[in-house]
Amino acid sequence: MFGARIGIGKLGPCVALVAILQLLQHTQPADAAGAVPMTSDNIDMTLASNELVFLNFYAEWCRFSNILAPIFAEAADKIKEEFPEAGKVVLGKVDCDKETAIASRFHINKYPTLKIVRNGQLSKREYRGQRSAEAFLEFVKKQLEDPIQEFKSLKDLENLDSKKRLILGYFDRRDQPEYDIFRKVATNLKEDCQFHVGFGDAAQAMHPPGTPIIVFRPDVALSHENDETYTGSLQNFDELKIWVQEKCVPLVREITFENAEELTEEGLPFLILFHHPTDHNSIKDYKSIIERQLLDEKQNVNFLTADGKRFAHPLHHLGKSEDDLPLIAIDSFKHMYLFPHFSDMYSPGKLKQFLQDLYSGKLHREFHYGPDPSNDIEPDPHTGKGTSPPESKFKELGPSKHRYTLLEKDEL
Repeated sequence: MFGARIGIGKLGPCVALVAILQLLQHTQPADAAGAVPMTSDNIDMTLASNELVFLNFYAEWCRFSNILAPIFAEAADKIKEEFPEAGKVVLGKVDCDKETAIASRFHINKYPTLKIVRNGQLSKREYRGQRSAEAFLEFVKKQLEDPIQEFKSLKDLENLDSKKRLILGYFDRRDQPEYDIFRKVATNLKEDCQFHVGFGDAAQAMHPPGTPIIVFRPDVALSHENDETYTGSLQNFDELKIWVQEKCVPLVREITFENAEELTEEGLPFLILFHHPTDHNSIKDYKSIIERQLLDEKQNVNFLTADGKRFAHPLHHLGKSEDDLPLIAIDSFKHMYLFPHFSDMYSPGKLKQFLQDLYSGKLHREFHYGPDPSNDIEPDPHTGKGTSPPESKFKELGPSKHRYTLLEKDEL
């Protein structure tokens, strides 16, 4: 009966089989096992109607994608069992060879790429952790945790981490519409800031009744910034998100082994302050100088700080050790260049000139032909040339060919 209805008798056996498979594909039940295939027909609705969407961008010819496929499918089933309610979380998969428009829209340059969308907003951070069903489940659980910690009294705020950037909310009640917007912003930016909130009596001394207040508190142990109160609309999600993002994603960031792959993939040269783990003053001064003198370079360079003890390997390749800290260097992803004297950072224009010498090719030229006549660097007495800069070490922390299939792109 089923075969007669689609006309199998008039079709060749292969064509008939294809027709049956296509029909089964389109009649697949909504609760089918595994990740949900994303297409141009369903992706926007899926992103808009779920609190969290975890997407696997893959290619069928990629061996890493094929290794991940059954693991991701198993994770989808585990997560569906853990969070069965509609609108909570979906694991989706995108065949990038078939859905080229989606791959382009999400700027996919390697397979597999795992991206997170929260409340319809794409997270700037990809998932780069362990690829196991258990790890994916724990990751999703963490993503769905309440991003805001409640304080019961203003005294609780005295014990917050002074090395973290904080967003503090003062509200009358939890059911205020302004708090709902605050929570959505916190959900999207919880990886960049810590969010805290007080209600009723705990917040009464900080704001007039009926007028919520949101305040940014900087990482005072590591910067010279001051507290700042949000003055925009508390009922405008986009406006509040932009303000919080500007405060929580600083001009100068810390590089760690956990975020090095992400920062390297941004493709901008690094200007790095290597410091002792307990040296907070150098970090404060470096940040202040960058903000005052190099703000117009933020589209061209990643300004970073690095724990010189943890990143001893790049220091070694610069011919330096922990005893030489603090020091500043550029990693261009081809070579590393040492800023001659850390104290020169305090001379206006010196750091900017160091960057200009990178852009103009002067640093590279001196590598090949020795220092310019105006330069104070002593040439090597054996070759007549300046000291050869070491090759990039941070490029090695980028996406690995042992973990991804990297698509061709312009060399960094």
